Amino acid sequence: MNGGDQIARTVGAIVDSGALASATTMVWRDDKVVQHASVGWRDLEAKLPLEHDSLFRIASMTKPITSTAALMLFEEGCFALNDPITRWAPEFRDMRVLRSPTGPLDETDPAERLITFEDLLTHRSGLTYGALHRGSIAKAYGEALGGDIDSDVAPDDWITRLAALPLLDQPGATLHYGHSTDLLGLLIARIEDAPLGDVLKRRIFDPLGMTDTSFIVPREKRNRRVKNYGFDGSGRLSARLTCPGDSTVPERPDDMEYVSGGQGLWSTLDDYLAFARIFLGAGAVDGVRILRPETLALMTSNRLTEQQRATAEVGGMPLFRGGHGFGMGVAVVLDPKKAEPTVCGGRKGAVGWPGGFGGWWRADANDNSVLIFLTHNMVERDQLSRGIGLGVYEAITQFQALASADDPRRPYHSAAG
Repeated sequence: MNGGDQIARTVGAIVDSGALASATTMVWRDDKVVQHASVGWRDLEAKLPLEHDSLFRIASMTKPITSTAALMLFEEGCFALNDPITRWAPEFRDMRVLRSPTGPLDETDPAERLITFEDLLTHRSGLTYGALHRGSIAKAYGEALGGDIDSDVAPDDWITRLAALPLLDQPGATLHYGHSTDLLGLLIARIEDAPLGDVLKRRIFDPLGMTDTSFIVPREKRNRRVKNYGFDGSGRLSARLTCPGDSTVPERPDDMEYVSGGQGLWSTLDDYLAFARIFLGAGAVDGVRILRPETLALMTSNRLTEQQRATAEVGGMPLFRGGHGFGMGVAVVLDPKKAEPTVCGGRKGAVGWPGGFGGWWRADANDNSVLIFLTHNMVERDQLSRGIGLGVYEAITQFQALASADDPRRPYHSAAG
């Protein structure tokens, strides 16, 4: 590693401590990459080093991409934000709502209104992830839908099964993180009459030159994939065949129809940079327009009430802690002093959304910068509660602090190791 790159040294020390198998970072500012570093191993056992073009599962960093595709259809008049989704998913006409999130599935009330597209874009649909809960609803989600990323349930059947489950809350009531973006992705596929992966490729990936982003990694690129790493019971790094919660299978079949618009993409530093730059260019990158400026402004404006911000949580933990709001697919910094760095820091108006496998990014138009951090930190929820797997949060916090503190005019040095 280059001794002049404090980011590489700091993240490298965390990798060397055994808290991560590898990590890669990038800072883009004022129309150029001013820092990148790849430290550690994409395959620790085989001693294959992490490389600049290594492929990572980006988990929920998929959500902003799917949300962008939906807003492209919104621009074209396919739906209004307050339109019920039932035009494209009539399965959701007669929804029921649990009286208690931990109660029996048959103790429900009628939904007071239909779910809208904005509900899906803001996670206020009443849908959730079963893995974030205990009891009946958790079991019902798992049995009905299969793996959160790799599922044998075909898309139309998946929609039907999801609609048969009770909602966690009334549509529009508050933010419940979950399958809203997965459903949104499958509705995009219905609207376009094409698989979601094909839609994203045609509308976003090809125009932006994102040649390495996909739901299924082609065979000729599989040697570039970063191996899944988590931790054993004593907190030591351990290779995994599947992702947390058995959300994936060891090797996704080429003919698996279901794709997760909320969690399923693989990508690289360069590809995600191409996407993130739309948030600096008012919806366009190098002359390629993805969204109109006014649509991007809607996407990156807080849509939550004060009460909804205060009650938003994931797995029982507060999500925003006062510093963020949520737009459509991205978190938005409202108070930089209170913004949690692991969601995204930056000045007022900066946006981002992390991934559950350790990926993180932010775009801040105030200083024309994009920061990206990618790793595989495959940790189960019960391990986090025991303090296992927390090194990734230190790495992200340190990376962001060092990148933000640096003089924008002073060039970084590239580093790898």
